[in-house]
Amino acid sequence: MKVLLVGSGGREHAMAAALSKSPNLDQLLIAPGNAGTSEIGENVPVAIGDVPGLVALARERSVDLVVVGPEAPLADGLADELNRAGIPVFGPSAAAARIESSKSWAKRLMARHGIPTAGFATFQSIQESMSHIDTLSEGPVVVKADGLAAGKGVIIAQSRQEASDAVAEMIRGQIFGDAGSTVVIEECMEGPEVSVFAFVDGRTVSNEVAACDYKRAYDDDDGPNTGGMGAYTPPEFWTPKLAARIRAEVLEPIAVAMDEEGSPFTGILYAGLMLTESGPRVIEFNCRFGDPEAQVVLSRLETDLLDIALAAANGTLEQVDVQWNDQAGVCIVMASGGYPGSYETGKPISGLSDVSTSAMVFHAGTGQGDDGTVLTTGGRVLDVVASGSDIFEARTNAYAAAQSISFDGAEYRSDIASRAVESPAP
Repeated sequence: MKVLLVGSGGREHAMAAALSKSPNLDQLLIAPGNAGTSEIGENVPVAIGDVPGLVALARERSVDLVVVGPEAPLADGLADELNRAGIPVFGPSAAAARIESSKSWAKRLMARHGIPTAGFATFQSIQESMSHIDTLSEGPVVVKADGLAAGKGVIIAQSRQEASDAVAEMIRGQIFGDAGSTVVIEECMEGPEVSVFAFVDGRTVSNEVAACDYKRAYDDDDGPNTGGMGAYTPPEFWTPKLAARIRAEVLEPIAVAMDEEGSPFTGILYAGLMLTESGPRVIEFNCRFGDPEAQVVLSRLETDLLDIALAAANGTLEQVDVQWNDQAGVCIVMASGGYPGSYETGKPISGLSDVSTSAMVFHAGTGQGDDGTVLTTGGRVLDVVASGSDIFEARTNAYAAAQSISFDGAEYRSDIASRAVESPAP
């Protein structure tokens, strides 16, 4: 089979590595890819936002399946255009991608179908937003941009004034562009967070897998939000009982709800959950793998990813037994100095060949110079991933590998998965 993978980050490098293990894969194209994916398949310089260009590429190269990594092209209708062209695609339609691209749509869907989530209200007016905020008790409140904001469109305000300021920045200040023209104001939930992933082909939901990620830039969850600075799997609190409850109360009901309302979901469903005292509640849904969670959970996937993706695209997922192994995985994101603010690029990366075979390095923001040198091209540069029989072993191997890699201004958190090592498994 000939497969086109859309994307250029560490998530897509990890997906490319997983797809390349399939005996059914004959050729892998990655658009646009990065320095790491070029070692697995053929990078093709078509941007992820160029929907007509991606469809044309799939046609010209007689692609059998398109696998879409990031959310933006899905929200822009890439899957719809590929389906119109008769090209199988692993990823949801634009209508189904609203589960991520419109938080207000997703919240109303959950409310209609009794899926547990935080109380909320949506607004397009600053004055109406502030009037609502004035009715809330003093304390933390969550303000979210309705649309896509690269994982950074959430502000946890510690007071009513901070919440009002956040609304003004989003609606009037347009700090997230059009994504913030509508805001969602939510109650602030408390408890551990967990990311849960399952493959879906409409109504069939595969066996799930869970991970925890780190969104803040610095140790001890300090600093601004980022696209993600690390992840680990499995969570120290994950049990079969919890998995069964999340499946019964969240994953299966949302798949049924979307199908019943005419937007069946195909692809990888990502539920971001808060484990509150009253049970699991949805923080948000996403229409793709998490980044960097994909890098750790794919290391646990025992089933052929190409078989899964093709079955989901064809509506035959029930015929595939998706299995995840019991190994632990830890991912450390190496970022450019200054990220998520301004940062410099074009820094040579050294030490990649020195990484032990006990770890893998996925490229997130890299390119190649004219002489073949691997250079930094983004904020999140490399994802260093290691597996082990437990979190301690995986974490030790991941940090040892990260310490062997260097580039000017490299930064990474030193506390990824530390809480899992300190907390005994249930």
